[in-house]
Amino acid sequence: MIKRNYQREMEKTLENLKFTKRTPRLLLHSCCAPCSSYVLEVLSNFFYITVFYYNPNISPIDEYELRKSEQKRLIESLNFKNHVDFLDCDYEDYEFKKISKGLENEPEKGKRCFKCYELRLGKTALTAKNLGYNFFTTTLTVSPYKNADWINQIGENLSAECGVEFLNSDFKKNDGYKRSIELSRKYNLYRQNFCGCKFSRFK
Repeated sequence: MIKRNYQREMEKTLENLKFTKRTPRLLLHSCCAPCSSYVLEVLSNFFYITVFYYNPNISPIDEYELRKSEQKRLIESLNFKNHVDFLDCDYEDYEFKKISKGLENEPEKGKRCFKCYELRLGKTALTAKNLGYNFFTTTLTVSPYKNADWINQIGENLSAECGVEFLNSDFKKNDGYKRSIELSRKYNLYRQNFCGCKFSRFK
């Protein structure tokens, strides 16, 4: 079976958007400012973007709030071709606790992480549908520690269910992860040393 190149698929979609008369609206799930930096730099040339901060996995609450404030600061600091705004969510940590029950001892990149991707992307897809966005996607694939195949598979399944197009990606390609580090340094962004949940914190 030929391995899909999600980055190339995204680039093809973006190329096609150059010929559309109206700039489409994208709901971009973001886990943190550093991961979103490069993604926003690229995608804001093609979309009106709303950064969707839904991360019930992040704990403790102080960590959650710090990452959120850094996300807002980054958006305010950057200049974009098209408008970028921010959509906050309630801190639904109980939802993460529910999906991770019984999976506490799973390794990183295991079943618990898959469920976490599903949870966050599921909320993103539903919100995109309810608010009339043309596309949805996530910054998660910029990280070399995340499974891009899983993330794109989940996104495509949700797209079929909700009727909103999922933008495939593998943002770490083409030095995307390296660029996110450069931007983080440039804007002095807080870079956490764990994914977000308490399980990843102590690995």
